[in-house]
Amino acid sequence: MSDSDGRKTLGLGGSRPSNVKQSFSHGRTKNVVVETKRKRVVVPKPGGQKPTGPGAGPVGDPSRRPAGITDSEMERRLKAVQAAKAREAEEAAAREAEEKARAADRERRRAEIEAKEAEDKAREESLKAKAEEEERAKREAVAAAQAAAAPAAEPAAPRAAPNKALPAATPRKTERDREETNKKNRQADDRRSGKLTVNQALRGGEGGRQRSMAQMKRKQDRARQKAMGGNVEREKIIRDVQLPPAIVVSELAARMAEKTGAVVKALMQSGLMVTQNETIDADTAELIIEEFGHKVVRVSDADVEDVIKVEEDDEADLVGRPPVITIMGHVDHGKTSLLDAIRNAKVVAGEAGGITQHIGAYQVTTDNGAVLSFLDTPGHAAFTSMRSRGAQVTDIVVLVVAADDAVMPQTIEAIAHAKAAQVPMIVAINKIDKPSADPDRVRAALLQHEVIVEKMSGDVQDVEVSAITGQGLDELLEAIALQSEILELKANPNRAAIGAVIEAQLDVGRGPVATVLVQNGTLRQGDIFVVGEQYGKVRALIDDQGNRVKEAGPSVPVEVLGLNGTPEAGDVLNVTDTEAQAREIAEYRAQAAKDKRAAAGAATTLEQLMANAKADEDVSELPILVKADVQGSAEAIVQAMEKIGNEEVRVRVLHSGVGAITETDVGLAEASGAPIMGFNVRANASARNTANQKGVEIRYYSVIYDLVDDVKAAASGLLSNEIKENFIGYASIKEVFKVTGVGKVAGCLVTEGVARRSAGVRLLRDNVVIHEGTLKTLKRFKDEVPEVQSGQECGMAFENYEDIRPNDVIEIFTREEVERTLS
Repeated sequence: MSDSDGRKTLGLGGSRPSNVKQSFSHGRTKNVVVETKRKRVVVPKPGGQKPTGPGAGPVGDPSRRPAGITDSEMERRLKAVQAAKAREAEEAAAREAEEKARAADRERRRAEIEAKEAEDKAREESLKAKAEEEERAKREAVAAAQAAAAPAAEPAAPRAAPNKALPAATPRKTERDREETNKKNRQADDRRSGKLTVNQALRGGEGGRQRSMAQMKRKQDRARQKAMGGNVEREKIIRDVQLPPAIVVSELAARMAEKTGAVVKALMQSGLMVTQNETIDADTAELIIEEFGHKVVRVSDADVEDVIKVEEDDEADLVGRPPVITIMGHVDHGKTSLLDAIRNAKVVAGEAGGITQHIGAYQVTTDNGAVLSFLDTPGHAAFTSMRSRGAQVTDIVVLVVAADDAVMPQTIEAIAHAKAAQVPMIVAINKIDKPSADPDRVRAALLQHEVIVEKMSGDVQDVEVSAITGQGLDELLEAIALQSEILELKANPNRAAIGAVIEAQLDVGRGPVATVLVQNGTLRQGDIFVVGEQYGKVRALIDDQGNRVKEAGPSVPVEVLGLNGTPEAGDVLNVTDTEAQAREIAEYRAQAAKDKRAAAGAATTLEQLMANAKADEDVSELPILVKADVQGSAEAIVQAMEKIGNEEVRVRVLHSGVGAITETDVGLAEASGAPIMGFNVRANASARNTANQKGVEIRYYSVIYDLVDDVKAAASGLLSNEIKENFIGYASIKEVFKVTGVGKVAGCLVTEGVARRSAGVRLLRDNVVIHEGTLKTLKRFKDEVPEVQSGQECGMAFENYEDIRPNDVIEIFTREEVERTLS
């Protein structure tokens, strides 16, 4: 069977075969048969096409119509063809009109450019003609001067010189025209090259460095100014450059509005090889600023706090404000109970152990409508710093002394704080309802501390009160009102607020919370403030009753929400204009505190460090971590821990903070082998699980007495036991014998007490100890005995010592260990 099977060969219809010779490498060739298709030429029949349309009779020729096409379908097709042709004609007309408008626009712009170039050319020619005229006048003036100075016979030669140079003027003018033409072409090229095209933008020309639109605009402006009459030098702007003690080179360039490279170059010319990221001192920077022609304004980093400097208020703006009264006194003398009686509240029931752990701030309205702000400070010795802050923000101090207990150590301390703050004092003699009360004894005891009450012919008011029965409370409030009238307390409520942080804590749901006593101005919701090393925006204000308020005036205690961190109790709150100012001040204060701590740590010499390390070798440390509910409690606990210990043992607080015990605290405690002391706080779930896995001890406390006692007990366990010696007898050596196999043996007489074989002995010669050790043998006659009573003779031999002589005295003693505790 053949390959074709009688079928026709497959190929292109209407094509002609032809041979094509292909050439390859290494001289190889190949012939290929290629079929070339011929183009079909359609020749219209004579007579043309019959008109088509609605009125043209029968639609199309049925013999030439495709099969299955009706007359209506054919008519629709013809209408579509006609509409397409009409649309093509309209588009062609629109394109033609658009092309004509574009050509007219091009002609108009070309005419404008030519007119502008002609104007520029005329201006340049006028400027050049003017310059040539000036040059010619100058040359003529020089020639006239030379002619006047030269002899009379020589001027002919200079006058002939211009005539000889005249034939050369034409070629020089032609050359100048050629230079002007080239210059104009270059300017046109520059104008065209300054425009950013799509290809240049995509290609990122000039070696991948793209020009900004502002740069190209500046280039065009320079070219235009140059064409209009040369370069116009910009006027130098002289700036006042604020110069801190140290500044980075790039920042210096930015403040002068100069290029960084130019500043670095100027520094290098001055002999300083620096980069733009290095810091230079103020003296060097001042030289550079003066070299660039600017003015130096020396500033300090502390100048950021100038925005919060307190200005004196006008007397007309001052209005009366409530007095701030601080309740102070010894622990358990009834301070909080007295305040409860005034407030008709039961605050003391909520305090752990019945003692005040925090500074409480309350406002009380008396029966006659007077508003009083009270601060209740703790009386325990650990809260010295808290009471000190209470005295610093107060106007009047109410010193509470129990009538049955008289003056105690913390009472004396409260008197010292009140005198240091220079505030008036009112003595409230409490618990007069008790049978053992003796108010006169309290008044007499106060005399020893220079507190002379009115009953003792002094100027300090004293009131006998009872927090239980309410006796004397009205007299106390009257005394406070009288004292506040004498002080004439005033403040300006229409200014930015200034206040003091009484207490600060970290609330889980509300974040950092500060109890602030507003001292001047009005603190409003939305105010931006800085307090110590923290800043924030007042998100909410809560009064002492737990109600939200919109603002707080002078002498009003409020809780402030919206801080970025927990401030220190005692920090001052100041309202600023912007958040940037508050953040800058807070950052400066934080950096200053950090530098101060670093300077304090680096202030020691190498010898001091070695001495401290040597001294610390013999000191045992008890590391602990402290977490408390508020900042004041944490500070007080740390101060109490620092007082525990002696030259052998001390307590080291690794970390103290506010808020719940976290997993980070557990990790730190595990790494240092320290227990965690939680005061009115608890550990979260993850911290508890981690502590159980790693064996970290967490202790919870609600009364500071218990915490201090437990730490003392733990620190006492680090003390080495005290060795106590008990002398049990003395013996006098009468004779010394030498015994074979034993050595020298002392024949002794026990003169006092008893001599024991197991006891320690010392050999005294002329009341000087020359040996201390143990006995090798103790014999009575020839028998080894455990002890020998007073008045009996015996034989003694020392262990590893034989330098014994007659008349030496042997001291017999025993040792016992006694456990020591920290006081």
